[in-house]
Amino acid sequence: MASFHFKGKTFLQNYHHAVKFHNLAAQKSKGLSKSPSLDDNLVIHGDNLKALKALLPTHAGKVKCIYIDPPYNTGNEGWAYNDNVASPMIQEWLGKVVARDDLTRHDKWACMMYPRLTLLRELLQDDGVIFISIDDNEVHHLRMLMDEIFGEENLLQELVWKRHSGGGNDSRYFAQDHEYVLGYAKNKLNIPSLRLSLNEDEKKQYVGKDEHFKTLGPYKTKSFRRMRENDPRPGLQYEIDAPDGTKIANEWKWEKNNFLRAFADKKIIIRKDKKGKWQVEYKIYLNDGENERTKVPRSLLLKEERNSDGKTQLEEIFQKDNIFNNPKPIGLMKHFLKFSSDTDSLILDSFAGSGTTGHAVLALNKEDGGNRKFILIECEDYADKITAERMRRIIKGVPTASNEELKAGLGGTFSYYELGEELNMDNLLAGKKLPSYEDLAKYAFFTATGEKFDPKKLDEKTFYIGSSSTFEVFLMYSADKSKLKKLALNLEFAEQIHKKFPARPKLVFAPACFIEDYHLKEFNIRFAQLPFEIYRMAE
Repeated sequence: MASFHFKGKTFLQNYHHAVKFHNLAAQKSKGLSKSPSLDDNLVIHGDNLKALKALLPTHAGKVKCIYIDPPYNTGNEGWAYNDNVASPMIQEWLGKVVARDDLTRHDKWACMMYPRLTLLRELLQDDGVIFISIDDNEVHHLRMLMDEIFGEENLLQELVWKRHSGGGNDSRYFAQDHEYVLGYAKNKLNIPSLRLSLNEDEKKQYVGKDEHFKTLGPYKTKSFRRMRENDPRPGLQYEIDAPDGTKIANEWKWEKNNFLRAFADKKIIIRKDKKGKWQVEYKIYLNDGENERTKVPRSLLLKEERNSDGKTQLEEIFQKDNIFNNPKPIGLMKHFLKFSSDTDSLILDSFAGSGTTGHAVLALNKEDGGNRKFILIECEDYADKITAERMRRIIKGVPTASNEELKAGLGGTFSYYELGEELNMDNLLAGKKLPSYEDLAKYAFFTATGEKFDPKKLDEKTFYIGSSSTFEVFLMYSADKSKLKKLALNLEFAEQIHKKFPARPKLVFAPACFIEDYHLKEFNIRFAQLPFEIYRMAE
């Protein structure tokens, strides 16, 4: 596989490992939940790289669909590179707006995207998908980044979206009406197909009724003739008897045995057209077996909402103009979610902007009674005043809106979080900025096992923090400095946990260990000293 080389890549390939874990601090007054929870819909304000890392312990492998709309790197967006990578070259980039005449602008953009895409992949389920909006400035570089991080074999499609029509007459060469949306799977082998429900206009085409109506519903007809003259198939070439005894010779869609079976089931119609020529048609039923017929999504997004629709929708919500530049339309987001997620899926947008993705999730839930959840991450200061405020308004309703659904409100809740303190393990025994038991537990569990942490299994009294595929995991810790200094793995505790889990290996994090190695082996216990030995254990 070809590799994409850019300035700074050497320092960025593993930078996501160097990013420190941070707490996520709930801001109850800014959300719409009685009790803020990471299991709720989330709006997170903070650097999206740090926020993605903070989500790993609780959300790794749980996200079904990701949509992101990163900077297009046009030179007119005012974005600056801000990842504090330990490289003199990259340090020179920090905080400087990337202009169009910057000779390293593509390198900076690739350096910004690489660690974020890497963490996004870790958050996806094994059958998860990601969609990324982009334009001609970086689509070729994004394709190479995605091929490297996700694997070129996991490309689903490079979609083309008609973002607007008309205008553009002042362009020098072409009026650009389109953007791209790259779709990748975490593992395409885990996704048998992508399907969309038929829209109401398509369903109206099914008007015929026959003896199969109770089980298959109404039908429409389509020509049985195979329309591929440049790809002849002898096995599909045969004669069909017309009602008047004449022979109709052609190349057909199915082999003759399948045709005869359908004809016997009265699923074939042979009739004359307006010119008096015999035509063979087959019936397509609305219900395909037990389920209603679906369709495959198209790679050209020509009928979905335009960019101008997103602007109009946002103005309707806030009841004023010029809220946000180029917000994506709700219909485009709903389109992706309909064929890439289930009614209970978790959806993530780490470049949340005006919050269209969250709006689309709540709108779909309203339509079909689903329980999808969203996570919106926004680093800019408008995270509260625009991203979260949009969620507040669409949930509670906008009384002055002309749209009835928006006026009534979509319902739902969300919790608002900000990036909290860095989990600095070197401060533990010094008693500085001690994290809560749960915060340290999720950090220790995830870094040791690579698996998601379930706070419901945590029992601080017994120091139990969860079960992984390899270990039963314990954390002997207290945020109380005096208690922390007294904690240690001793023989009594070792016997106690071995009695509870005699057949399972045990992993115990503690400040000290006061038992011999042969006891550790006897009780099948692995000791990891705080704060120096929190690491991923492969075996």
